[in-house]
Amino acid sequence: MEKTPLSEMENRMKRFKTLMSTSNPEWDMVVIFSNINLFYFTGTMQDGMLIIPKEGDPTFWVRRSYERAMDESFFPDIRPMNSFRDAARDINKLPDTIYLETEVIPLALYQRFHKHFPFKKFKPADSYIAAVRAVKREYELSIMRKSGRIHQRVLEDIAPEMLHEGMSEAKLAAELFSVLVEEGHHGLTRFGMFDTEIVVGHVGFGESSLYPTYFDGASGNYGLSPAAPVLGSRDRKLRKGDLVFIDVGCGVDGYNTDKTMTYMFAQPLPSHVIDAHKKCVEIQNEIAGLLKPGAIPSRIYRQIMDNLDEKFLENFMGFEKRKVRFLGHGIGLLIDELPVIAERFDEPLQEGMVFAVEPKIGIKNIGMVGIENTFIVTSRGGECITGKNPGLIQVF
Repeated sequence: MEKTPLSEMENRMKRFKTLMSTSNPEWDMVVIFSNINLFYFTGTMQDGMLIIPKEGDPTFWVRRSYERAMDESFFPDIRPMNSFRDAARDINKLPDTIYLETEVIPLALYQRFHKHFPFKKFKPADSYIAAVRAVKREYELSIMRKSGRIHQRVLEDIAPEMLHEGMSEAKLAAELFSVLVEEGHHGLTRFGMFDTEIVVGHVGFGESSLYPTYFDGASGNYGLSPAAPVLGSRDRKLRKGDLVFIDVGCGVDGYNTDKTMTYMFAQPLPSHVIDAHKKCVEIQNEIAGLLKPGAIPSRIYRQIMDNLDEKFLENFMGFEKRKVRFLGHGIGLLIDELPVIAERFDEPLQEGMVFAVEPKIGIKNIGMVGIENTFIVTSRGGECITGKNPGLIQVF
């Protein structure tokens, strides 16, 4: 069992409290409920809540499973509770204002909590937690590098051998998932987007990668049915001349990487498709070179977008009217983290931030071409941890 070191948890808590005090000198208490943030600060993912006071040490109250929390975590103060009432008895003086994860707490949970913690006001803690999580230390980066190596091996070396005429998108997606898990993937593709359900990612043959979807990404996916728009279609079978588009997540010990690879099955694609793909690879490499401490994400976005011609922009980062307004996103315990390479993200990058960079373009009757890899921000520019194959791998 890989346990989060106590020194790592202590550093995270120290950085978070420092940021809170810098940004909100009047703060007194933060309470955390979500699995991901609980795991980040305590090293275990149990049903409970973490109370972080401005003065004094934090306490992790666990409803279920206290035994597992004790087994998995080095966190210094873990206590069992049957309900919020148990934790409330331990509070000598409740502050008027409590900071909460307003992006993820359901109203019913809030009401149950407020019944026993009758504070007067709440404020959001989400952006401050996200800011601390955005900067990874070497412990986290080493885990993400492991994920990146798995990603590279599966999509660059193994996936081409898996493609055969007549197989369905769903079959390929299921086989990819199985291989990823066998290679060390932790088996989940976690997103912060509300109500987003993804099993492994988007797998599409030809034009299906352009199909409309609620998912906030450049590509599309038919899915298994309207009730389960995931994996891929059972009916769309691989044919000679198809573009194969694979955009899947991988993760190790909670930390994710993101990668997209494309393949030409049985015969080359038209030259204009290959040229569009190569342009996306050039854009990725240009962005990677800009991922240095002090760089401004919004300026990177504008620098790239302002230098693309109108024809290319018509279907860049999507298809027709279904386009996204970013070129990359932070990644870590979730696939979609802050910051984002997009407008209005004006805070300077810091060393140790990690981005998935994904320039893509939709081409009518062909599908989505382009690339995506995961990069660590360094003084030398983005360090790619998911491989350097430019994609459009020929499979004959």
